[in-house]
Amino acid sequence: MLDDGWLRVYGAGCPAGGLPSLGRVNGFPGRFDPHWYPAAGLVVGHDVLGGVFCLNGGDPAGCGRPGAPGQLTYFAPDTLEWEALDMGHSAWIGWLLSGGAERFYAGLRWPGWRAEAAALDLTQGISVIPFLWSKEAHEDLAATSRRAVPLREVVGVSADFARRLGPVDPGFLGFPGEE
Repeated sequence: MLDDGWLRVYGAGCPAGGLPSLGRVNGFPGRFDPHWYPAAGLVVGHDVLGGVFCLNGGDPAGCGRPGAPGQLTYFAPDTLEWEALDMGHSAWIGWLLSGGAERFYAGLRWPGWRAEAAALDLTQGISVIPFLWSKEAHEDLAATSRRAVPLREVVGVSADFARRLGPVDPGFLGFPGEE
């Protein structure tokens, strides 16, 4: 958890209802399958607004994602598109720990964001109305209505709108069974 819960970075997970593991978020099979792999990439983090950090798989362009294989991409809930971050996983972790998130999210934070993020439990995100990709939200993010909802819902709503309005289907965004 970074920035008082704004960003969740997946790894081993937490027992008893805490942060899910990397395997759970990505739908790894329960038993080892030597033929299974996450074709589009590996979801490694979510933010409270429904943004998704993913390591590209072997054919990013074939999945509608920018960047090179093994590099981080970000599904942005304010544009409903994938953005190449031009860095690998370890560089991304270093970037986050050295203040990268503060600069990255500068246009997506409002006065009091930290308290709102800190009040969430590990299964929740923040629903923003009007939607983050709307003209109204871009003009005055502080005036939006926000409430805590399940993070799966926040990610799912962004994915649904991207499929209807975006240039490409964003594909799998984590949380298996909810594509």
